[in-house]
Amino acid sequence: MEFRYLPMTESDKKEMLNTIGVESTDALFADIPDDVRLNGELNLKKPANEAELMKELTRMAGKNANLKEYSSFLGAGVYDHFIPSVVDHVISRSEFYTAYTPYQPEVSQGELQAIFEFQTMICELTGMEVANSSMYDGGTALAEGVTLSAGQTKRRKIIISKTVHPESRQVIQTYAKGQNLQVVEINAVNGITDLHQLEKEIDENTASVVIQYPNFFGQIEPLDNINEVIRQQKKTMFIVSSNPLALGYLTPPGDFGADIVVGDTQVFGIPAQFGGPHCGYFATTDKLKRKVPGRLVGQTTDEEGERGFVLTLQAREQHIRRDKATSNICSNQALNALASSVALSSIGKRGLRKMAVLNMQKARYAKQQLASAGIPAVFSGPFFNELVIKLPEDAARINEKLLASGIIGGYDLGVDYPEWKNHMLIAVTENRTKDEIDTFVKELGDIHG
Repeated sequence: MEFRYLPMTESDKKEMLNTIGVESTDALFADIPDDVRLNGELNLKKPANEAELMKELTRMAGKNANLKEYSSFLGAGVYDHFIPSVVDHVISRSEFYTAYTPYQPEVSQGELQAIFEFQTMICELTGMEVANSSMYDGGTALAEGVTLSAGQTKRRKIIISKTVHPESRQVIQTYAKGQNLQVVEINAVNGITDLHQLEKEIDENTASVVIQYPNFFGQIEPLDNINEVIRQQKKTMFIVSSNPLALGYLTPPGDFGADIVVGDTQVFGIPAQFGGPHCGYFATTDKLKRKVPGRLVGQTTDEEGERGFVLTLQAREQHIRRDKATSNICSNQALNALASSVALSSIGKRGLRKMAVLNMQKARYAKQQLASAGIPAVFSGPFFNELVIKLPEDAARINEKLLASGIIGGYDLGVDYPEWKNHMLIAVTENRTKDEIDTFVKELGDIHG
């Protein structure tokens, strides 16, 4: 049976053309020059009916390696973590699933409370005073932090460590071009930021220093020492991009003097789903709350003294004069923020710490087993749940061999760091079992020879 996908019949077309006084569809577009019109048919496959289309899409989807059938050691910003089943039950409710932006607080109390809880949990994790109600992802949140620092300090120089995620650095470069900012990158020594180079580069023109914690190589940056260097310049701001799961165990960046803390909450309740959509967070000090991109939800009481929630601050070009807006972020990730809130609430404070510890323990077990197989970790410093190993050949080829054995391998560092060709970044989360780790080590050992 054939199904029409557009709710319009030929009689509908005729009626609409008659209403506007046009004889045909061609006549409707008569003002468009012939030389810019498409003369002929598009080179598209013949339309399929619903049953045929579903079979075709299912076959295509079946070619993908999924995390239900494969064990994954791929991280580099997107991770395979435990997601409580309650997350899907809550975010699939129509009042959340179809909601966009809670412009009318009197009919959006559930959505506003969910966002408020998200903000509160982010503040507790990061050690900061204010958090917004989510952004697109960690990369754009970091770039927004950079532009905020430039606007706040009236300085044009941004210093960023090469241990920050390569894609985040690319996003910053894109933002910087439009803002006429100078971006200076600091090299890494033994997997962490080179403090001596940082000391030489920081000056009275530096708006901010950007560090990742844990960094892209999985290493724990010495934020205390970095903060000491930054505070040599009074107005220079300290921006930290942080994995919020790691903050279930590590000292929060706020305790080290960070001015802005950003990151991605994909680690809480959001599947990898081919790299997005995810959910960025943005936390800062109370002093900067009016410069925060996006919006802030606040708690209040109504005329009867009942607890309620409202949109408190909206520093967006849609709400205030364009020249006063701090961001052009025009959407939100409220559904994904809700997923993270539900996951965090379900896991709980003690569960979060246990989850973080499991990541650390399993990553260290993998490191120990790899070393026993003759594949030691490259860096010796403290790390969270990712480590770098050196391979005997191209990482892409090794990943093909691992995939044939039902394993999704680590990230090929040579893609972004030419000096790290034949090196792989491996992530070990709480979802990886001992058998999976042992099998992964054996497969790598066999390849390593």
